Amino acid sequence: MMKNKEKLKKYLLFLAIFIIITLGIILIIHQKEYQSLIRNYNQKIVSIISLVKEKYPSITENELLEILNSLKKDDSILDKYYIDLTKESVILENETIYQRFIIINILLYLFIITFLLFIFNSYNKSQNKELKKIIKYLEKISNKDYSLEINELSEDELSILKNELYKITIMLKETAENSKKDKLELKKSLENISHQLKTPLTSILIMLDNLEDNELDDHLREEFLRDIKREINNINFLVQNLLKLSKFDVNAINFTKNKFKISDLLNDCIKNVATLSELKNVAIKLIMKTDFVVNLDYRWNIEAITNILKNCIEYSENNSQIILNVVDNNAYTKITIKDFGQGISKEDLPHIFERFYKGKSSSFDSVGIGLSLAKTIIEKDNGSINVLPDDDGTIFEIKYYKI
Repeated sequence: MMKNKEKLKKYLLFLAIFIIITLGIILIIHQKEYQSLIRNYNQKIVSIISLVKEKYPSITENELLEILNSLKKDDSILDKYYIDLTKESVILENETIYQRFIIINILLYLFIITFLLFIFNSYNKSQNKELKKIIKYLEKISNKDYSLEINELSEDELSILKNELYKITIMLKETAENSKKDKLELKKSLENISHQLKTPLTSILIMLDNLEDNELDDHLREEFLRDIKREINNINFLVQNLLKLSKFDVNAINFTKNKFKISDLLNDCIKNVATLSELKNVAIKLIMKTDFVVNLDYRWNIEAITNILKNCIEYSENNSQIILNVVDNNAYTKITIKDFGQGISKEDLPHIFERFYKGKSSSFDSVGIGLSLAKTIIEKDNGSINVLPDDDGTIFEIKYYKI
């Protein structure tokens, strides 16, 4: 996982150890050089002292020490031998020692430089190898091959670059997959829309052809006109709902939350389906112990609950009822809508919120878009919706969460 980082640490640790060892060797060499010069000087001085004492037995050791430690400098004695103390050593052997250590130091510095160049070259080759990998990755991406796997992330610059490249690759891969998925969904949606429009448009064209017959009975003519109006209303309903869903799909709708009584919302929804419920003589009862205030988008939630009520009425038996039960707690507000009808089959149950899905028992006029829009609206307003099978019909459970 951290291969590159460990590699860099290895190089730096090795280089640090090498520098410490090299400094130690340099110090040892200089110490050896100094000791060699001191030892040689001392040996020559001992020889001079021995010779002086031999020539001048009367001279004392204190006098000799005074001469050795004297600060008085007189280079005139050596001038006649052409010896410059600022440039040359009086003891020729010291010159040889000095030259020998110069060669040792040069060889040591050459070794250090060569070794550092080797380390730099090795690391540079390693980085070039990583760059070549990145170039290959880029070539794969340019060929729309997103099978990029990077398992050696670290904190150095190249690894950060690879990490960012990996993120971009994942993003491009997801974009490509989503684009493919969107194309399939668009194709499916267009097919469904075409199918939904084809049937009413075909019916309208047939009825218009019949209306052109001058011998057509007036009663039948009026019936055709009513059917055409119904089909046009169905098309208008489909188009309006598709426009609403498309706005949700592109996040073009912003909800405006307002505080209002839950009873006001539900009573308006009941009014919206009053005509439809009267046709089937379906009574809608609202049950709740106390009224309370909710914070939701009023207009859009009327749309959602109205669509659910329409669906319940559609599947309800004639002369039956629909019960709305409302409860509230600290976590959520729950609205339960129960109808007494034929219910939803097990095969249809997982799909009823899918766009354009029509169950086996759906009416001819159903376009399979109302529940999908309701689910989208409720979830957009921090809610959830579930459908529960029941022996007496169907139960829709809506929860608006407060957190």
